[in-house]
Amino acid sequence: MKSGELADYLNKLLDIDSIQDASLNGLQVENRRDIKKVGLTVDISQDVIEKANDMRMDFLIVHHGLFWGKPEAVTGAMYQRIRMLINHDIALYAAHLPLDAHPEFGNNAQIQEAAGWTITNNFGRYQDVPLGTEVTFDPPRMLSKIVDDLRKGLKVEPQVWNFGPSSVCRLGFISGSGVGFLNQVLDAGLDTLVTGEPRHSAYWEAREAGINVIFAGHYATETLGVKAVGRHLEEKLKLETVFIDLPTGY
Repeated sequence: MKSGELADYLNKLLDIDSIQDASLNGLQVENRRDIKKVGLTVDISQDVIEKANDMRMDFLIVHHGLFWGKPEAVTGAMYQRIRMLINHDIALYAAHLPLDAHPEFGNNAQIQEAAGWTITNNFGRYQDVPLGTEVTFDPPRMLSKIVDDLRKGLKVEPQVWNFGPSSVCRLGFISGSGVGFLNQVLDAGLDTLVTGEPRHSAYWEAREAGINVIFAGHYATETLGVKAVGRHLEEKLKLETVFIDLPTGY
């Protein structure tokens, strides 16, 4: 299998054109050799390319790729990353919002497996496409138990703004930088938002609205999708896949 063939497969699998965002989603750098070993990671970086080369990988699938929104000069870090990919003959494929939103492999859908919750609805619309998921607890679940679910499932220590009820009935989950969906939490009548990273300007908005917000890490909440895609590629295409774990602390 060549990089273009695997990219075509992933484009269909992830419905890559279903939602548009700043990321150039799809195959960003091709290679020449056959694809046998696939690396999965959150962010493209020189470190991840070196690790992929050390592990003799042919193809990298990332959530945050090289190209965002506008043409960029191939200088500095951009030049170094592209040079390394080409010299090592490693292809690069990126899937940003299409991976967040995918109903099976998406970062938001995969919270069901990671935290042990049952998804009951969609949540968090962008371009009229739901990015996130809603979970209803019946009976209500203590906020402390929800935090513990995330601690165990994602191997993180969540940060909590406990501005809402201590017993949670309905929460919305948006991976990464989802605190901007607070208005949709209010509109949907949810009492808790779980997302990746905080934003200073959202603190008083959440506090005054009486909404709990749990931050489980931008990086940690966005490891879920690429791992799910990797499991699929192993099962369906018999490709070897390896998750390259390079946490940023955020």
